[in-house]
Amino acid sequence: MIDNLQRGGSDYSASLIGAALNVNEIQIWTDIDGVHTNDPRVVENTHAIDELSFDEAAELAYFGAKILHPTCITPAKMANIPVRIKNTLDPEAPGTLISASGNKQRIKAIAAKDGITAIKIKSGRMLMAHGFLRRVFEIFETYKTSIDMITTSEVGVSVTIDNTKYLTEIIDDLRKYGTVDVDEDLVIICVVGDLIAESKGLAVRILDAVKDVPLRMISYGGSNYNISILVKAEYKKQSLIALSENLFNDLSSKN
Repeated sequence: MIDNLQRGGSDYSASLIGAALNVNEIQIWTDIDGVHTNDPRVVENTHAIDELSFDEAAELAYFGAKILHPTCITPAKMANIPVRIKNTLDPEAPGTLISASGNKQRIKAIAAKDGITAIKIKSGRMLMAHGFLRRVFEIFETYKTSIDMITTSEVGVSVTIDNTKYLTEIIDDLRKYGTVDVDEDLVIICVVGDLIAESKGLAVRILDAVKDVPLRMISYGGSNYNISILVKAEYKKQSLIALSENLFNDLSSKN
């Protein structure tokens, strides 16, 4: 069978071949000197990160860090082979090393994923009901639509998706179980790092940084490496800048 590799296909190929050959290190050469602390297209004074763990890199890649494709991480992680991101325009730059250990600095980077749609299902039948969430998730499975974020309450559930191909069909099916509200043109902003090491006060610092931004959803606890918030696209730049100023400017070292 012949197939075309999508965006990031060369990164994925390098990771697969490196894992198959059991090399000492896989290198991905790009036009920037490593994974940055924030999006340099939006935020000034970002810098490359020396080290990331596989899990941290995977979170950043999935949630918007364009320098690395999410599929690249898995083969290298399974084979426990470090991946180094290098800059073709500055070959002497050390780049970013992605490995099983990484380093233990608590907060590593911030990334943003555009084009997000939020769907809220509210239903009195959810209260004390068994199987409600399963039926909701089965609808998304039927239409092969992945969910990024999820929050729940006693009478409702909110989820986000980035693929709206079957949005109309999904909404029609969800209305069998309750009222459905849809918000479009949203952005997921995630803060990634070794969050276990600084659990006390971390969420407060993040939320304090975006205190002037209306938050649609907050996801915390699903991963030891990621805290995510959902905002309208118009607040993306404001949020990224505020988080950088609050989380990085007071660090004594860059990495």
